[in-house]
Amino acid sequence: MTTALAPERAGTIEKSVSPPQAIRQTFTMTWRNLVQIKHNPMELIDLSITPIMFVLLFSYVFGPAMAGSVSAYMPILIPGIIVQNALFASMTTGIGLNTDVSKGVFDRFRSLPIARSAPLMGRIIADTGKQAWSMFIVLVIGLLIGFRIETTWLALIPAFFLLLAFALLFSWVSVFVGLSVRDPEKVQIFGFVIIFPISFLSNAFIPVSDAYPGWIRTVMEANPVSHLADALRGLLVGHDVVNPAVGQPVLVPALWALAWGAVFAAIFVPLSMARFRKHS
Repeated sequence: MTTALAPERAGTIEKSVSPPQAIRQTFTMTWRNLVQIKHNPMELIDLSITPIMFVLLFSYVFGPAMAGSVSAYMPILIPGIIVQNALFASMTTGIGLNTDVSKGVFDRFRSLPIARSAPLMGRIIADTGKQAWSMFIVLVIGLLIGFRIETTWLALIPAFFLLLAFALLFSWVSVFVGLSVRDPEKVQIFGFVIIFPISFLSNAFIPVSDAYPGWIRTVMEANPVSHLADALRGLLVGHDVVNPAVGQPVLVPALWALAWGAVFAAIFVPLSMARFRKHS
C-alpha cells in the first residue's frame, strides 16, 4: 500500500509548493552551494588562481610584444580576461550539477517537499556569485600591475551587471552539458574544446585588424566575446584601444552581447529542462 501511494503523495507535495515558497527554497539551495566553499576551499582557490595566472602570463609575456609595455596592454587585456574568465567560470555550474547527479544528491532532493527547480536554480545563482568573485580578482590584479579605470568608478556597476547577465544566460550551455555527460571531467573537456576557441577567436586579447584573413576577421567581429569585451572597454576605459582619440561605444556592443546570450538561453534552457526532468 505504501508503494502504491508514494507517487500520488510526491505529486501532492510538488503541487503544494507556492511561488513564494519556491523562491525561498531556491535561495536556500543557493546558500547551500555557497556554504560548500567553506568545506571545499579549493573551489574558491581555483576561481582565484586561474584568473591571476592568466592576467600575469598574458601581461608580462605578450604585453610588451603586442602593445610595447605591460601598462599599454592593460586596456586591451583586462576586459578580455574578465570575459574569458566568466565563460570558464560558468563551467563550474555544469561540473557541480553533474557531481550532484552522479553522487545521488538529486535523488535525496526528490524526496523533499521542495520545488523541483530549486536545486537547479540554486546552483546557477550561486555560481553566478562565484563569477562575480572572479571578476573582482581580475580587476584587483589588473589595477596592481597598471590597469586604470579611465571613465568613472561608478561604471563598475553596469559593467558588473552586464557581465553577470551574460554569464547567467550562457551558463545554460554548461547546465545542458553537465546534465548530459556521465562525469565532471567531460564537462571540463567541453570547456577547453569550446571556450578556448571562442575566446581566442575574438578581440579579447588583440584588436581585430586587416592582417587577419577575411573569414577570421568576420568571426572575430561577430563573436559575442568581442561584443562583451568592447562593452566593458567602453564602460571602464572609454576609448578605442587602437585609437585613443576615438570613443568606444557601449550600448551597441552590450545589446549584441545580451542578444547572443538570449540566443544561447533560448536554445539551451528547453534542452536543459528536458534533461533535468529526467533526473528529478
